[in-house]
Amino acid sequence: MSRIAARFAQLKAEGRGALMPFLEAYDPDPATSMALLRGLPGAGADLIELGVPFTDPMADGPTVQMAGQRALKAGGTLCGALAMVRDFRREDDETPVVLMGYYNPILSYGVERFCLDAGASGVDGLIIVDLPPEEADEVSGPAAANGLDLIRLIAPTTDETRLPKVLEGTSGFIYYVAITGITGTRSASREALAAAIPKVRKFTDLPIAIGFGVRTPQQAAEAVQVADGAVVASALIDTLAKSLDEQGRARPDTVRKVLDQVRELAEAVQNARVTA
Repeated sequence: MSRIAARFAQLKAEGRGALMPFLEAYDPDPATSMALLRGLPGAGADLIELGVPFTDPMADGPTVQMAGQRALKAGGTLCGALAMVRDFRREDDETPVVLMGYYNPILSYGVERFCLDAGASGVDGLIIVDLPPEEADEVSGPAAANGLDLIRLIAPTTDETRLPKVLEGTSGFIYYVAITGITGTRSASREALAAAIPKVRKFTDLPIAIGFGVRTPQQAAEAVQVADGAVVASALIDTLAKSLDEQGRARPDTVRKVLDQVRELAEAVQNARVTA
């Protein structure tokens, strides 16, 4: 059983949902980013989404775009993200890590070589934002061969005719995009999510995590009341960005501020179904 499947099975047995915080690799620098990655499980992260810096992140709003720019300025690369996961695995062999990014760096790296290196580094899953199912064949085989779950994005505009095609070959979990738009700009209502998630469940037994617009502890709690996980990205990056000094460098309390926010989110997620 993969780390992702094992973690969701464990959480299901415990009767609670998953918190999946997002971290942009190398934002604002390699050391701070690595300290955050190492600190996330202890702060309550059930799974971790590690962003790969890219120059043209078409699905991301200004907050994640700026994180990517800081990371690129600090030397962030796909190789660097894999190295972070390898370092993380020296201390943590249980917390699932999902790489989220775009296809161009993977294509440039070489698909088969990338999947081999990602699996060997301890990566568990891939979210490739701009890779549609119709063009995923060259990734799906090497990914599966190296124990990597290929995780699909489902949008509110994905109708029931297209859902089976999008879900074909999907493993690990489903990433439900809560809004039609870019990350970090607005949030979906609990009512909208409660109506949407059952439509997806008709086509899959995989866990469903909700992202794009989950910012507050309350929203994270609402997400796991209707689905299996909550992904929080822009809110954490905002906290990181506000903690930086005038030159964009991390301050001594940068890591603590972000991890404290993760603890608040984790508490809300862990108690969500008790108080629902």
